[in-house]
Amino acid sequence: MHQNLLKYQKYRYLKFTLLLLIGSVILYLSQGQAQPANGGTVQGYVLGTVAAFLVLLLTYLGIRKRLYSSSTGTVEGWTSAHVFLGSALLLIATLHAAFQVGWNVHTLAYALMLMVIFSGFFGLFAYLHYPRILSQNNAGANQDVWLQELHEIDSKIKDLSSSCRGNIRLLLLSALEHTVLGDSLFSQLLGHDNSTVKLQSDTKKLVANTNQQQVIDIVAENMPSSINQAEASALNKILSLFSRRQILLKKIRRNLQIKAYLKAWLVFHIPLSIALIAALIVHILVVFIYW
Repeated sequence: MHQNLLKYQKYRYLKFTLLLLIGSVILYLSQGQAQPANGGTVQGYVLGTVAAFLVLLLTYLGIRKRLYSSSTGTVEGWTSAHVFLGSALLLIATLHAAFQVGWNVHTLAYALMLMVIFSGFFGLFAYLHYPRILSQNNAGANQDVWLQELHEIDSKIKDLSSSCRGNIRLLLLSALEHTVLGDSLFSQLLGHDNSTVKLQSDTKKLVANTNQQQVIDIVAENMPSSINQAEASALNKILSLFSRRQILLKKIRRNLQIKAYLKAWLVFHIPLSIALIAALIVHILVVFIYW
């Protein structure tokens, strides 16, 4: 679906948008005979009305995507229109303002519009590229499968740890207990691993265990000094399990990071869109009351 977004129905909305932009530019250039171009001329009012209608139309996409039984076009079609008409809004609103800005409520509405549009560009980038990145990261599997495998690995490590010395067993169990997944949104965005591990049983101090590397290194160091064959065999298997665990955790965190990008975008884009509508209403009321 995402591959056909911009080409939807043989570039239907690109063609419509180009016609709309050409008409808007011609309308703007027709000003200047009686008074300089501004938002208060007949042409300025027409351009402003078109811009306001586009804002409301584009906002409808968020509602339409959740109306699965609606017959008013497809989600793909609405999204394609959203992209092209949203881009057109940038020029049409600028022509409505006649490239004039100042410290007032009108410029506030314009500034909010710019933030919504440019955050929308990031949303388009995410919509086109992140599905492919997720597919590459998943490599035929999915996060639920990885979490199930991770649970099985943890169970095996716990069983094998019973063959190890007390301090090593506590180290292994601590590494499992203090593995962090799905931390704060900020950590997910940066892809940080805040996992920790307790190195000594007689202290509460936890040290970083980023990518499980700390515990992997300690297990590898203790293998040559195993107290018996059973512990040596257990440590060898545990090392292999932690190496697989390291790979799984990296894949899961990458998935969480990409999903966090989308979540952060929605947290930013949707409230801005609501604020834009509110500012647009104030802008219109001020124009009709005081102008």
